[in-house]
Amino acid sequence: MSDVVIVALISFAGTIIGSLFGVLTANKLTNYRIQKLEEKVDKHNTVIERTYKLEGRMTEAEHDIRDLKGGK
Repeated sequence: MSDVVIVALISFAGTIIGSLFGVLTANKLTNYRIQKLEEKVDKHNTVIERTYKLEGRMTEAEHDIRDLKGGK
């Protein structure tokens, strides 16, 4: 084999390996960011559920107060 072919094959192998590691690294970063976003969404959903429950309790308390005052 000529030197040119050997250099071309080595360059090709280096390009393939570099691209593979680049894709794997980007994939890991994407998965990490998705995981963090899922955690934020879970926290948000918990707050929404708690707020909904509190609103229901407030409505009940308002009705109780109205009844105690001889409400309208």
